[in-house]
Amino acid sequence: MAFISYYFHWGSSDVMGLDHVTRRKWCGEISRINESLNPSKKNKEKSILDMKPTR
Repeated sequence: MAFISYYFHWGSSDVMGLDHVTRRKWCGEISRINESLNPSKKNKEKSILDMKPTR
């Protein structure tokens, strides 16, 4: 949720209004945008979708 809010400047109610599948879709889109803007970092950074949740 914070990932989408940070990059798109959406409020928490907007992001929470999306279903889980849609939130994952937007995370993927943001990650692809970041990769295209920063190709030199592509092999150094993980996509948000590749990260394991912490508890």
